[in-house]
Amino acid sequence: MKTYYKDFLIRDWQPGDRNPAAETISTVLAEYSIIFEPRGADIDVLEIETYYQETGGEFWVIEQEGKVVGTSGYYPVKRGEKSVEIRKMYLLPDVRGNGLGRYLLKELENAIANRGFQEIWIETASVLKEAVNLYERSGYQPTTGIETKRCDRIYIKKI
Repeated sequence: MKTYYKDFLIRDWQPGDRNPAAETISTVLAEYSIIFEPRGADIDVLEIETYYQETGGEFWVIEQEGKVVGTSGYYPVKRGEKSVEIRKMYLLPDVRGNGLGRYLLKELENAIANRGFQEIWIETASVLKEAVNLYERSGYQPTTGIETKRCDRIYIKKI
């Protein structure tokens, strides 16, 4: 994956992105008073190869002027029918509000559909208001079955 949105480069994760991606996610979580959990809910960010690449998923970083300013990814899950879960879709505060999140979600959906998946699941927290609004405006439907302790919302979209 390699694409551009305005002056942002969206590309496949590389091993050198491990710390910058984790730092980006940790920064966004702290903004919402959510603790980064390297041995819990966020272990997948430190083990991209195991959680994403080896399972048939993808993990992307978003760069602006050579700096990682966002992340996103998905991997197959056992719930549902030919399902994936979108994970770690985070953008630093200074790059929000210009359509990047909407573009990124659409690119994820296209990549997921092109791989033959039929359902997308997303877990999130109500405090992440921008994310909740984006998912709801993009056709994601509330459902049940939350698996991540810090999340209180779960959505599904059939594609």
